[in-house]
Amino acid sequence: MTAPIVEGMTTTTLLAPTRPKVALLAAATAVGSIGLAAGGIAGPLLAVDLTGDPATAGLPVGVHVAGSAAGAVLVSRASARIGRPAGLALGYVLGALGAVVVVAAAAGAGLGLLLVGSALFGVGNAPVFLARYAAAEAAGPANRGRALGIVLFAVAAGAVAGPNLLAGSERLASALGLPPLTGLYLIAVAAFLAAAGALLPSSATGRTPPRSRGTGARVPWRAVALLAVTNLVMVGVMAVAPVHLVAHGHGPAWVGGIVSVHALCMFAPSLVSGPLLDRTGPAVATLLAAALLAAAGVVGALGPDDAIVLLVSLGLLGLGWNAGVLAGSALLTADVPPRDRLRAEGLGEVAMGLAAGGGAPIAGLVVASGGFTALVAGVAIVVLVVAVPVAVTLTRRFGEPS
Repeated sequence: MTAPIVEGMTTTTLLAPTRPKVALLAAATAVGSIGLAAGGIAGPLLAVDLTGDPATAGLPVGVHVAGSAAGAVLVSRASARIGRPAGLALGYVLGALGAVVVVAAAAGAGLGLLLVGSALFGVGNAPVFLARYAAAEAAGPANRGRALGIVLFAVAAGAVAGPNLLAGSERLASALGLPPLTGLYLIAVAAFLAAAGALLPSSATGRTPPRSRGTGARVPWRAVALLAVTNLVMVGVMAVAPVHLVAHGHGPAWVGGIVSVHALCMFAPSLVSGPLLDRTGPAVATLLAAALLAAAGVVGALGPDDAIVLLVSLGLLGLGWNAGVLAGSALLTADVPPRDRLRAEGLGEVAMGLAAGGGAPIAGLVVASGGFTALVAGVAIVVLVVAVPVAVTLTRRFGEPS
């Protein structure tokens, strides 16, 4: 039950203490997300440099994704024991340690240690994305979407800045006598430790959440399904879209521009879509996500070889991902009592990770058998089959379980 408002206290007064918490989480997330670029850009290149075999390029990414999924469980369990800020900080510290191991591997230790470091580095992904749940809980039901949007927007700040540090980070690594490609990992060490340092002071006064006991914990299957299918279709399409564009004669400038627009649409609308989620509620937000993702599939099927058509399609895909992740994250927080929330958040992140891990190979098989048109048409069907049943079971407004 929600505590009654004391006479003379307005809702704004009650929410005031939560604003610094959300701002701190957003700032730490923006800094921490700068480190994400290393896993996706430098990891594959380092593997090829160490082995001379292009077939090994995907190995660091694979173990990185696995480490991220394991990190979501680890950080959630640690947060249940030591509080959210300290749990998130632990994830960042382990990610920084993983980056150090990768640097050591690149300096001569070999591929095996590179993969160990990449898996540990993946743990640093978990606090970047779990922070949105901490912000949603701090803001309360009335401002849950706004808080989610602020933290998700903060991810964009770091995600955009990280790749742009590639050239400068290579010069830094070379100046230290290290392989140039380790530069992004050096940046990641600094970013992860800075994010952890920002969070640790708040852990001294943070309340440790109550822990779930027994086997009766509620599983928010509607939210988990929405998060998983949203990530599945986005990763599946984006895993093959650049290859498809190049195969049809579109140059690097077009490919890079289209992917950049897609990434911008994933994160930039969060400052608007978050408050919109608070006003419309989970059912409308879920249907909006389904409509955008389905529209991306329909538009892509109309002109799968046309760069302009694919620009619009992948832009819609990014917007749909934004709406789906915000709706699913808010629904997960609203659907689960506080005592079960940390466990549920870890489950949601693992579901998104598994969906991402399965989306790329599934997309490859679909394209090989039916072409890009079959893939984007299939996206529309899958989204509608999952999201519409979820939406019709929801109330208009978010509740708050006791």
